[in-house]
Formats: sequence, structure tokens, C-alpha cells
Amino acid sequence: MPLLLSPVAAIYAGATARRMARPGFAAPIPVICCGSVTAGGAGKTTLTIDLGRRLAARGVASHFLLRGYGGSVKGPVRVEPGKHGSEAVGDEALLLAALAPTWVSADRAEGAKCAVEAGAGAIVMDDGLQNPTLRKTISLLTIDGSTGFGNGRVIPAGPLRESVATAAARCGAAVLIGQDDTGALAMLPRDLPVLRAALVSGPEMAELSGQNVFAFCGIANPRKFFTTLRLGGAVVAGSEAFADHYPFDAGDMSALLAQAERLGAIPVTTRKDWVRIPPEFQTRVRVVSVTLQWEDPSQIDALLDRAMASEVVDA
Repeated sequence: MPLLLSPVAAIYAGATARRMARPGFAAPIPVICCGSVTAGGAGKTTLTIDLGRRLAARGVASHFLLRGYGGSVKGPVRVEPGKHGSEAVGDEALLLAALAPTWVSADRAEGAKCAVEAGAGAIVMDDGLQNPTLRKTISLLTIDGSTGFGNGRVIPAGPLRESVATAAARCGAAVLIGQDDTGALAMLPRDLPVLRAALVSGPEMAELSGQNVFAFCGIANPRKFFTTLRLGGAVVAGSEAFADHYPFDAGDMSALLAQAERLGAIPVTTRKDWVRIPPEFQTRVRVVSVTLQWEDPSQIDALLDRAMASEVVDA
């Protein structure tokens, strides 16, 4: 099937290349893009949050910018967690807005202009590597080590938005999250720096160690969450996976909680899923968050130093 779909994939890749050739808006502040070449989760939001925290520790008033996948709002609009729900701005936007000012905008350039006007000292983009409307100071190619680049083919023949080589040529570094289980690094240019990190569970995991849990989630790679729980010492008595960005309703939650009760297990989900749960059910579900643990933190700090000094533009 991938071979049969390769002509359509070539058309898709060509359209992406033509779109990327257009000039974009150059913001007067650094713009750091956490992007990927694959459709679906690669760890971009987790990386975005990590960079936001590191910039905040430097005293930089960073703002987050994203399209708001899964939401109805086109923007540009500043996300207000008490006002906006995931159905309006998407789940990633709510996670980011809990940390720093966050803008949802289908037109990234307009969103960047709003951030600048609101006093942003830097912009961190969650996704947008294939969006040409806003020039990036530096782009990071985020790679999920467990899935890599799939079969290496472009949509619809595979999971790629464009060829790996084309995407990598616009990036200043790659960020590999987890072990390279698929040989993805071999597909990157030899001169592209690779920064390595691992996902580690948050402090909530300590309370679940040795406990029976019923895990459910609607993320791109549900197995990653279930594995995180097991590695943290929880006993996964049952699990259920949903489509990425799945909008849980009251019926879903009643069924899931009933299943957890039958198993005598604690219902557990990801923070990204938790923001999509109807509010009346949120207090009945435990959340396990994840953060990045860098193999060499000095590498990502040096990269941020370069970006804030604007030494690289559209790398």
C-alpha cells in the first residue's frame, strides 16, 4: 500500500515544499520552534514546556504559540483556562497556559504579533515546523525514539509531513526522546546535533507505586503512558486506549469509572487527557504528568543561549 500511495505522497511533499518557500514574518524577539516531521505525537508539547521553564528561570518572559489542534478557535486569542475549554483551544493549549501566556492562532504570524504586543521576550512554538508564516530563530526536530519516522514515507504512504532530509535542513538540532528503537538517527544529516532526553514521571507516581490502577488515555502513543506507569511501580490492572485528542463525555467517563471500580483499581490518565474530561469527573481521576530528563542539560542550555542571542535564524 505505501508503494501504491507514493505518487500521492509526492504531491503532498511538493505542496509542503512550495508552501515553505514563502517568506514569513520576522518577529523582533527570538522564536524557538519545537517541531516534528511526523504527524501525531512526538513529544513536542513536553519539550515546549521544558523550554518555557528554562527561559523563565533566566528571567525571560516567554509566550507559547500554537495552532490549537482539536479546538474550534482560529484566533489569534490568548488562552484563559477558566474561560476556554479544550473544545475551544485544544488540550495542549490548556497545558501550556498553566505555565505561561499562551496564544492560539491558525495564522502563526498574527499570533506572534499579539505576543510581542503583550510583552513577550521570546516565543516558543508547539509545532509549526511546516508553517512558513513566521520565521524561526531556531527549530528543533523532535523525535519519539519508540516510533521514529515510521516507514519513512510521506502522507498518505506513511506518517511524514515531508521528507526527513528536508525538515532536518531547517533545524538547528534534533531532540531524541527515549531510546532510538527504530534507527531514526541514521536518517538524519551527520552534521545535525542530536540532544538526548528521557521522559520521567512526575511526583504523583510515588503515590501510585504498588497500587492497582486502571489507565486510560487518548494520545498518539498510549503504550508509552502504560509503560510509564509500570516502570513507576504501579500495577496496571486494566487499560483502555482512545484516539488522539479524544473528547471524553459523561457517558465515556461513567463507563471508565465503573470499569475501574470492577477492577478495584484507581482510575489514572495523563494531564493532557485530564483537561478533556468533563469537570464534574476530574476530581475522581488521578493524573500522572511527565517531564524531560536531559542526558546533558548543558547542551540545551547552550542552544537557548544561542537562540536568545539571535546567532541563528531559520537554521
